[in-house]
Amino acid sequence: MSTPLQGSLLDGFGDTEFGSLRAARRTVLEHGAWVDVLPGWLSGADALFERLVDDVPWQAERRPMYDRVVDVPRLLKFYAEHEPLPDPILADAREALSEHYRRELGESFRTAGLCYYRDGQDSVAWHGDNFGRGATQDTMIAIVSIGAPRALLLRPRGGGESIRYQVGHGDLLVMGGSCQRTWEHAVPKTRKPTGPRISIQFRPRGVR
Repeated sequence: MSTPLQGSLLDGFGDTEFGSLRAARRTVLEHGAWVDVLPGWLSGADALFERLVDDVPWQAERRPMYDRVVDVPRLLKFYAEHEPLPDPILADAREALSEHYRRELGESFRTAGLCYYRDGQDSVAWHGDNFGRGATQDTMIAIVSIGAPRALLLRPRGGGESIRYQVGHGDLLVMGGSCQRTWEHAVPKTRKPTGPRISIQFRPRGVR
């Protein structure tokens, strides 16, 4: 069931600011993977959410699944390396993340993929972002979540106990090391009334 976005009382008064990335909390996973989490990294996220809903040319896609073609249960927009981003805050966020993680990553974040989860029926199945270099190399994907919180789950590739993060309203989650090769992540459907969410994924060159 879809519900309107309810703003966070902790999201400030519309001005967009970034918190210190030094406050990110790292969880070391098995097989050389890790996850950094920083709740509320981006203040003013609810105002950014409203702008992106209106300004991004969202695309509905269809993909083959088994013996039929189905609608992708979310709206999408990918911004390639030299393509202008739809809001200057996204460029500022990408630069801040690149500056903080460049020494560990060895390069900058280059692209931005946006997913618009309109309600609890929009989702993404278990997967790793392992097209391109992510299939063979350690890399990072930085996800900024704006809008209503949704569950983001991680589990070891091939199955196992999952780890649950509830992300929204400017929360940051960074997956690093071997995470895309040795772990999977998903945003499951939910029957609970939930507002819309936008996921902004910053990636290095050649990682999808």
